[in-house]
Amino acid sequence: MSDPEQQDNNSEQSLFEAPPINEQERMIEAILFATAEPITVRALNERMPHGCDAAEALVHLRKRYIGRGVNVMKVGDAWAIRTASDLSFLMQKELVETRKLSRAAIETLAIIAYHQPVTRLEIEEIRGVSVSRGTVDQLIEMEWIRFGRRKLTPGRPVTFVVTQNFLDHFGLESARDLPGLKELRAAGLLESQPAMGPFISEPDLDEEIINEDQSELFED
Repeated sequence: MSDPEQQDNNSEQSLFEAPPINEQERMIEAILFATAEPITVRALNERMPHGCDAAEALVHLRKRYIGRGVNVMKVGDAWAIRTASDLSFLMQKELVETRKLSRAAIETLAIIAYHQPVTRLEIEEIRGVSVSRGTVDQLIEMEWIRFGRRKLTPGRPVTFVVTQNFLDHFGLESARDLPGLKELRAAGLLESQPAMGPFISEPDLDEEIINEDQSELFED
């Protein structure tokens, strides 16, 4: 026999029908516009009336924004409304003024993005020079990198990975969407000749950035 309390809950829920899908789209649109940080589907469902399907509404809303000045995009495991990538040049001045990184910081950030999870020693081996604590601290303070899992090697060194804020800032869904080294050099983010040692190579964007086959080398 069913639990009476569960039956009461089901009866109560059945009294309320979910809003039409176009109304759900409007709700999500309002939430995304009002929320500065990307928000997950679960959080959207928690804010919306009973019976709403945020995931389905997002699919429709994303299609409706294709070709507009702003797009509905996925950032990691969350969603946000952001400026269309082809219009990013309109914000170039603000980016230059607020995000001034040294060459060392740019190279360190690039290595972490393409080789994550990576230890400080591995970063130094790739760059060919030592990494100052100030460089790492700056990237952490900007919330573009964070500490990852410890490697199960002698000393159990910590690793570094990029954050959701990094993905959001550069309009990426995941680290696999990073441009190749040729694009980075064309954008002036790297020297024409590799300055980070012989170990860095063009990434294979079809491969997982974090190799699950090597998961036993790390601890949570």
